[in-house]
Amino acid sequence: MKDVYDLKSVKLPYLSGALLKLFVSLVEGPLGGLLTPSLFESAGVNWLRRQNFDDAPTTTPIHYTGQVHSEAASVPEQEWPNKPSEGKGFRFASIHDYAAAYRAGKTTPEEVAKKVLDAIAASNAANPPLRAIIVVDREEVLRMARESTQRFKDGHPLGLFDGMPVAVKDELDMTPYPTTVGTAFLGKAPAQEDATVVARLRAAGALLIGKANMHEIGINVTGLNPHHGTTRNPYNPNHFTGGSSSGSATAVAAGLCPVAIGADGGGSIRIPASFCGVVGLKATYGRVSEFGAAPLDWSIAHVGPLAGSATDAALTYALIAGPDPQDPTSLLQPSPSLAGWDAPLKGLKIGVYWPWFRHAEAEVVSACESLLRQFESLGCEIREITIPDLEANRIAHTVTITSEMAQAMNATYPQHHHEHGLDVRLNLALARKFTATDYVTAQRIRTRMINHFKAAFQSVDVILTPATGIAAPAIPADALPDGNSDLTTTIEIMRFATAANLTGLPAISFPAGYTARGLPIGMQAIGKAWDESTLLRLALAAEQVIEHKAPQVLYPIL
Repeated sequence: MKDVYDLKSVKLPYLSGALLKLFVSLVEGPLGGLLTPSLFESAGVNWLRRQNFDDAPTTTPIHYTGQVHSEAASVPEQEWPNKPSEGKGFRFASIHDYAAAYRAGKTTPEEVAKKVLDAIAASNAANPPLRAIIVVDREEVLRMARESTQRFKDGHPLGLFDGMPVAVKDELDMTPYPTTVGTAFLGKAPAQEDATVVARLRAAGALLIGKANMHEIGINVTGLNPHHGTTRNPYNPNHFTGGSSSGSATAVAAGLCPVAIGADGGGSIRIPASFCGVVGLKATYGRVSEFGAAPLDWSIAHVGPLAGSATDAALTYALIAGPDPQDPTSLLQPSPSLAGWDAPLKGLKIGVYWPWFRHAEAEVVSACESLLRQFESLGCEIREITIPDLEANRIAHTVTITSEMAQAMNATYPQHHHEHGLDVRLNLALARKFTATDYVTAQRIRTRMINHFKAAFQSVDVILTPATGIAAPAIPADALPDGNSDLTTTIEIMRFATAANLTGLPAISFPAGYTARGLPIGMQAIGKAWDESTLLRLALAAEQVIEHKAPQVLYPIL
């Protein structure tokens, strides 16, 4: 049975409006125990409970190499990319473009800041509003911009990131902003200290333009948020952005900034990157410090960049990756490097598990197979592989992420649970029906999946899949403004994402083409532990062969 592809498409009820409100109240109430078994049967949870996994549990996917750091470090600057990506067709304004414009005196960080602030205001006043950035401290942004401008006048910029507009997902602490994590009730006071990733950007002179929208507590992947507004897709504002780093992806795709910071517990960087036609990197577990990120799903959580190009993703990764004494898990990594990230692909061994790869919409599969052929023409070798137990992986990830989120919200749940959006209330109520045995079983499956991927990587360098099972779905009218529950679509969206979270392996999403309606399609590459440079190498190569298209909504800042 090990060679049998077992990952299923799941059919669960679609709920919205009054019916969703009623269903949520029933699941949260005394009748919840009667409704849950049939839902768990449809979702595969009961199937999981009937299985026997005798692997020892792995509670955190640390790929220990025997090296322990005691001091902060990042990628050496001599390894940073020294020129922008040169792709085909449309190209987003890049970090190098901004840096060159500042150094040539064509503009200043202060002028850029004013344009960004105006663009954010215009985007949120549009019909429909973009809602990429949910809070901006205008005076703080202008203060940073003036200081950056003065450094350029004095001839002493801090480096490539000085004056660079960057948005930060509202899951990470950034002074002087509160951290709401997408809720209506958290973040009533400003953060007292920057998250490490934010601190590194600030120390490099980045222009931190505000907090980016997100799906509430990161518990779903559409970007629909009843509290802060639903983020819209710049390629078609009537479609979802993906989530939960929805605002970060939209901010980059709409041209508000060349790079944004997101977080990924189940595809939450890669899914919105795919839907919005940008690059999203989830590094190896422990590679990027989690200090200052909301502790929502600690055993599968990752912070990382979303960027308009592979080069900008590589640059941001180079700045934020590396050991941090404030996050002990990050001290167990080998030194981060970008060595060879821009090397030709000739000789690279690409693994494809065809039943998994082709378990997606026809347009998605077609675009990804076409890009796969392009990689083959560049000298890659395509090797067929097998990855067993993907259905067990899917359910184990669901149990893990929702159980950890439910526990994370324990302190506020009794008095605030009615203030969550309806879909969040439903997911948390169901998560509270999982047992300790379910959670331990999921960690046993984590061990098994780590070993399955290790076996696959004996013969290949990377594993390729589509990034999502479908392109960005349309926003249903009945989902606004209060939300909906469409777990069938959620599972289709997340099909390829969760294995990299459960195993802690690095993964990246990069553009692979477009649907007939012009919606972006993403490809995912999963790599060996600590081998982020090979993933960025593939994304860079893809940019050379894919004809990129401009989004419908774009704010030209430069």
